[in-house]
Amino acid sequence: MTDSAGIPGGTDAAGGSQKPPRGRRRRLLRWIALGVALLVLCGAAVGWWIYRKLDGNITEDTSAAAELERYERERPTHTVGGSQNILLIGSDSRSGKENARYGQDRGTERSDTTILLHLPADRRSATAVSIPRDLMAQIPSCLTADGSRTGERLAQFNWAYEWGGAACTIRTVEKLTGIRIDHHMVVDFGGFKKMVDAVGGVEICLNQPMKDSEAKLKLPAGRQTLHGEQALGFVRARYSLGNGSDTERMERQQQFLGSLVKKVQSTGVLLNPGRLYPLLDAATSSVTTDPGLASLRGLYELVRGVRDIPAEQVKFLTVPRRPYAADPNRDELVQPEAAQLFEHLRTDKPLTVAPPKPAAPTAAETARAPQSARAADGGASEAPEGTGPTPAPVPTFTGTTAGTADCR
Repeated sequence: MTDSAGIPGGTDAAGGSQKPPRGRRRRLLRWIALGVALLVLCGAAVGWWIYRKLDGNITEDTSAAAELERYERERPTHTVGGSQNILLIGSDSRSGKENARYGQDRGTERSDTTILLHLPADRRSATAVSIPRDLMAQIPSCLTADGSRTGERLAQFNWAYEWGGAACTIRTVEKLTGIRIDHHMVVDFGGFKKMVDAVGGVEICLNQPMKDSEAKLKLPAGRQTLHGEQALGFVRARYSLGNGSDTERMERQQQFLGSLVKKVQSTGVLLNPGRLYPLLDAATSSVTTDPGLASLRGLYELVRGVRDIPAEQVKFLTVPRRPYAADPNRDELVQPEAAQLFEHLRTDKPLTVAPPKPAAPTAAETARAPQSARAADGGASEAPEGTGPTPAPVPTFTGTTAGTADCR
């Protein structure tokens, strides 16, 4: 049989298509479905393995949770629903392979850095407040590692961590500020280095070379990107720049953290799985947290709540303080500025930060506004009769933001 063109076999022989038999189509569809199912299962298995690995990395601080539960009645109440206060503790522990290089492990550790991170209920800003390690504070009776209890006493702040770990530090901060601590994280030297390396380093600028033998650091002047070991030395250095005070060290820490926030936001780390996994792996394997954060889900919820905060609304400051009257090598709070700061954090009220004035203050100005705060009047000012009270001004404290952490 031929078609109209005289080609035997009709359109099939002329290169036309013919549907495969129904049985063949069914087998093909089954193989495709099987392949898709295998891909889904493999993806789910890999995802589950990653989740379990990251989730299992986190060390849960159950002993601190138990100690805080013991003193629940004396702890401050949470005044604003939805807000969170997280205590970030940098430990100077020498235990473990990563930390042994920084000194002999004597079985004790102090809080090398302590930062109170306040996240308001609307999550439109974040405020990180440094607490000086040399600040004189009333440290409560705390449970020590050997099971004994210390007596309550006035001492420098970082002794709280040496005596009673995270629980003692949290209770000291709560007594000092009246602010309820919802969560805490402890990071040691090795953990800090891992997280800096996971984001590809952090850029800083130095006006002069920096050499600090105690921090194992030697840096040239100028713009540069610091990775793990150098970054750790930079935030720990105390005696190689300026007047060697802890004040300048905290300022460098805040500048570094501001640059770190900008690095994470600018490179899209939190929205890029390829970049996010190394950071999560480093972070989860490097932190000890309370049970509420000791899971990948808990940390993810925290990150999700802060990832969209504009850099200029991530604020860094130090508690208002001055040299301690009995010992100028220690610090004490400046009142009423410190109380005003704590009240605004406790009640979720706004505050702003600004760099210090370039001109040196006069003696009279120093007496009116001590060194670390430029707080405005916190009360409502009087208004002309018939107009009603004016809103209380937003207080301004000396500090910086992640948005101003540019390397110039």
